[in-house]
Amino acid sequence: MDLRGYKSATERRTALEKEVKVDLQDIVSFSFDEAVVSAKNCENLIGSVHVPLGIAGPLSIQNSESRIQNYYIPLATTEGALVASVSRGCKAITLSGGAHVYVQKAGMTRGPVFYTASLEKSKKLTEWIGKNEQVLKKVAEKTSSHLTYKKAFVRMLGNYVFVRFSFDTQDAMGMNMATIATEAISEIIEKETGVQCLAVAGNFDIDKKASFLNFIENRGFVVWAEVVLQKDIINSVLKTTPQKIFDVWLAKCMVGSAMSGSLGFNAQFANIVAAMGIATGQDPAHVVEGSMGITTTKVLENDDLHISVYLPSLILGTVGGGTGLATQKEALAILGVAGSEKLAEITAAAVLAGEISLLASLSEGSLGKAHQKLGRGKR
Repeated sequence: MDLRGYKSATERRTALEKEVKVDLQDIVSFSFDEAVVSAKNCENLIGSVHVPLGIAGPLSIQNSESRIQNYYIPLATTEGALVASVSRGCKAITLSGGAHVYVQKAGMTRGPVFYTASLEKSKKLTEWIGKNEQVLKKVAEKTSSHLTYKKAFVRMLGNYVFVRFSFDTQDAMGMNMATIATEAISEIIEKETGVQCLAVAGNFDIDKKASFLNFIENRGFVVWAEVVLQKDIINSVLKTTPQKIFDVWLAKCMVGSAMSGSLGFNAQFANIVAAMGIATGQDPAHVVEGSMGITTTKVLENDDLHISVYLPSLILGTVGGGTGLATQKEALAILGVAGSEKLAEITAAAVLAGEISLLASLSEGSLGKAHQKLGRGKR
C-alpha cells in the first residue's frame, strides 16, 4: 500500500486502518487520561506537546523460518524529509526480499558506586560480591516477580568500587525495576561488608550516555539487521550505484567518524530511534544510546550491495512508561507488537532503511534538494 497516493491525513489514516485493522481514533484526538498521566508520567501537568506522526513502509522482515512479514513504521518527527527517506529505504529492502534481523537481550543495568576508604577494602568488596552473587540474586528477585538477576560486572579504582548489575525485566524497559532491585542489593552489601554505597547510580550503568562500556558489554537489546540490495533496485529506487554508496559509507561512517572521535559509526541511527521511540512511548533520552552503532557495507562480486547495522545498546519496552498512553498504544498496535523483542527487531530494520536511504541520497547529491522540497514546503 502506497500512502502517498492519498491527498489528506484522514484518507491515509482510513486506508491504514483497513490495512492493519486498528482503530486509530486516539491518534486523531491526542487523548490521554489526565489522572493517570499525572500519577505516573508527568508532574505539574498542564497539557501535551504534539509531534507530527507519519507512517513509513511497508517494510519486509524475514524471520528465522524465512517467512516474510510486512510492517508499517510509525515515526513521530518534526524533521521534513525523514519519513519519506525511511519509506524509500523500506521500499528498497522490501523489493530485495526483506531484512534479516537478529536480537539478543542484554538486560537493563544499574551501576552503584561504593566508597571503601582503601585499595585493600576495595579488593575485599570485589571478592565478596563474586562469592555472594546467589545471595544478591535472591535479594534482587524479591523486589519484583517480573525481574530476573543476570550478572554483576565489577571494577575497582582506588578506594571506589563500581558494580554494574544486569537484569532481565521482561517486556518493560525496566529502569525503575533495576533501580529498586539495586537499592535492595546495596543495602545487603552495606550490612554485610560495612562499605558505604555513595550512589545507586554511579555512571557505571551507563544510562542515557554514549559509552564504550555499553558498546562492548551491551545494554537493553543488542540487534543486528542486514539486507542484500540488488544493483537494479539501487539504480531504480535509490537512483545511485552500489559502488557510490560504498564510497560514501567508507568516507563518512568509517573515516569521518574516526576523525571526529564519534561513538556512532553510522549515518543517522538517532533519527529513526528517536522518531520510533517518541511514537511508541519510549523514554526519548535513551536515543543517546541508540545513536551508537556501526553500519557496514560491501559491494559483492555480482555488484549487489550487502549492508548491515549493529545496535549495541537499544533501550525500549512495550510495558510501562509512556507505552500505556492512548496514542502510543495505537502506534504499537499499528506495528502489531506485544513484546519488546519484536519492537527491537522492527526498530533495527527501520534503522537499516534509514541508513540505506541517507547514504544513497548523499552518494547521488540530493540531500539538500530533498530537504528544500520536503523540509521547507517548497513543492
